[in-house]
Amino acid sequence: MTSTTPSRGRRRAPTKMERAAGKAAALQKPRVILALLLLLGLTSVMLLDGYLRSEIGNDARVRDGAAYDKVPQKILDGGPLLTFTGGTAKTQSVPKKTIVLTFDDGPTPTWTPQILEVLEDNGVEATFFMVGSMVSRYPSVVKDLVDQGNEVGIHTFTHVDLSYQGTGRLQRELKQTQLALAGAAGITTTLFRAPYSSEINAVDNYSWPVYKEIGNLGYTSVFVDTDSDDWKKPGVSKIVQWATPKNNKGAVVLMHDAGGDRSETVKALDMYIKKMKAKGYSFSTVSGAMAKLNRAANGAGRTGTAGSGQAVEAGVGQTGAGAGAGAGAGTDTGALGEQPGGTQSAPGPSSTHNSTNKVNVEQSGQQKATGSTLYEGKALVYAVAVAEWVLPLLSWLLLVVGISVMGRFGMMLILARRHHRQRNRKRGKGGKFSWGPTVTGPVTVIVPAYNEKECIANTLHSLAQSTHPIEIIVVDDGSTDGTKEIAESLGLPNVRVIRQENAGKPAALNNGVRNASYDIVVMMDGDTVFEPDAVHQLVQPFADPGIGAVAGNAKVGNRNTVIGAWQHIEYVMGFNLDRRMYDLLRCMPTIPGAIGAFRRDAVLEVGGMSEDTLAEDTDITIAMHRAGWRVVYQEHAKAWTEAPSSLKQLWSQRYRWSYGTMQALWKHRKSLTDKGPSGRFGRIGMPLVVIFQIITPVLAPLIDVFTVYSMIFVDFWASLLAWLAVLVVQLVCAAYAFRLDREKYRYLAMLPLQQLAYRQMMYLVLIHSSVTALTGGRLRWQKLKRTGEVGTPAGVS
Repeated sequence: MTSTTPSRGRRRAPTKMERAAGKAAALQKPRVILALLLLLGLTSVMLLDGYLRSEIGNDARVRDGAAYDKVPQKILDGGPLLTFTGGTAKTQSVPKKTIVLTFDDGPTPTWTPQILEVLEDNGVEATFFMVGSMVSRYPSVVKDLVDQGNEVGIHTFTHVDLSYQGTGRLQRELKQTQLALAGAAGITTTLFRAPYSSEINAVDNYSWPVYKEIGNLGYTSVFVDTDSDDWKKPGVSKIVQWATPKNNKGAVVLMHDAGGDRSETVKALDMYIKKMKAKGYSFSTVSGAMAKLNRAANGAGRTGTAGSGQAVEAGVGQTGAGAGAGAGAGTDTGALGEQPGGTQSAPGPSSTHNSTNKVNVEQSGQQKATGSTLYEGKALVYAVAVAEWVLPLLSWLLLVVGISVMGRFGMMLILARRHHRQRNRKRGKGGKFSWGPTVTGPVTVIVPAYNEKECIANTLHSLAQSTHPIEIIVVDDGSTDGTKEIAESLGLPNVRVIRQENAGKPAALNNGVRNASYDIVVMMDGDTVFEPDAVHQLVQPFADPGIGAVAGNAKVGNRNTVIGAWQHIEYVMGFNLDRRMYDLLRCMPTIPGAIGAFRRDAVLEVGGMSEDTLAEDTDITIAMHRAGWRVVYQEHAKAWTEAPSSLKQLWSQRYRWSYGTMQALWKHRKSLTDKGPSGRFGRIGMPLVVIFQIITPVLAPLIDVFTVYSMIFVDFWASLLAWLAVLVVQLVCAAYAFRLDREKYRYLAMLPLQQLAYRQMMYLVLIHSSVTALTGGRLRWQKLKRTGEVGTPAGVS
């Protein structure tokens, strides 16, 4: 005789079931990651939008009345154009009878185009100091502005007072605005105006170091000679008057194209330009004015005469070679925190070119963006465009979710109360409620069991105490833990054990239906414990010949843990309150697997328990509706089930439930267009299930995300009060549900924690299920680990 010795170190080949489980696990992991990425993406979009709207990282402090003794007096007495060359600060004034129109705080899609139209009609260019966040939101306005021949400068990204900020924040404000300009118009700029700045004599000891740092990065800081104060909305004539320089002096004039209603500014601008031209003034951009000064200075150097502008210098002990304003177009690599244009001379042939390849002096403070700056800028603009599109959509969805949630609460309260009063009526109109003649005939109870050694004894002992005559069929679905032997060893009367190869729960139930001796079959799970009168209560609705199925009242038995208490609240409030509502609307979507009863002929009529979905209970319930049978809820038929005791098992169970529900709805989608009972369910029941059990829960994280966002970045107390108000509404609904089911209120103390932790997990499960459904994944039925801790009902607290 020969024998075969296995090779050393070789492992046993996995079984078919193990290989299928491995594939399922491999498929689920990326879908979980994708679900988390969706939530991460949502959060990122909200954070980006909040940053753009200065809700995140906003510093509203504005310094006023600080000392200025550390600022060189020559700077305070100088002109509005401040540059640094070789560590020396230099100011310049605008040439006589020259107006440099500047606009702050834009762009906006409303006022900036109107201002551009006035400028174009009058043949005038201006310089716009733009807020980077606005540039990224309205890139097309910026491009039109630049194409028209106007000039742009930086007004920071978030309009923050830089005197309160460190070097890191300063460089981020500059870099982000340069990126926004690069993405919007393909340019960077060397011009800068600080928010809340005015005339140069307002520079103080706190802002002076900021200007030195900015100047040594190659920027020209532009101040104001004449402020129109248009933001005060003083009237058109006042704006024109206040913007007019005295004694034919040149001036940098400040107006605004954002920050509120600028209709007065638009009207005043046209009048102002015509008035100043009539006085012999010319208009220029900042770069154009500085080019004129440089030409005059060069001429004065050759002839020994003074130029038309005024320039003063003040050594400040700085090093570096910052470029002056109007620097020619060099590389743009430094514009994001280094020197924007490198060390440059006055505008010349290397400056920015227009479409005819001629020097455009009026825009020589700009350079063409190239390389990573250009691509990063475009990425920023695209990301902002996505946020600008997504956030309004999310806001509308949030409104829809809010209305759906509150509508569901309202429907549940109203219809549940009506259902309870109707089914528990003892007198009044119509007399005591009755389904009809008392059903006393024996019924068959089918117990599908797969590796239920911990629970099967408790389950069968509870059935043995039934007050209604029953036949018990235990269908052992290929158990390997001795479940069949335990069931047989109990020696209980009227118990049959049928053994089959492992084929799944639907197959086990169908086997039980085929072997049932009676016309009514009760289906339950192998880990469920029935109260003595549960079967009797459950079958009473069958006195009505139009009723084909009855849903019982499933209770969580192991409710004394945190996870168990959360599920207990969910069962009482969500499942049972929902079923009362659906019962009255005659569109009950699910007979719970833990406790349900069917007419045997009705089950066979619809083809039995289907294996097409993971939610065979929902599948057959919908099939019963479509076949014309009525499905009702019997609140007095109570069963105690063992809920998952770990988060992992809970995830697995709810993932199967939610995905199976989606499968069942898709399978029966034709009911939407059917006529008769099928069409009634399709047009009433299916939309309610989709809205309340899929769409609303999937989108419900919006409420929590927006709440957290608002608490952190907007108004903590207002957001907290709004969240608490919703919690109170839920608490009222839950308390009423507990009252109807005669449950102890103490478990409601876990409701706030349930909202903070448990509900978030259910969101992820639903998103995970939705992703699985959309990607076409398929899952096997999964067995949960049981402990057998749910005993007789008397032992349940």
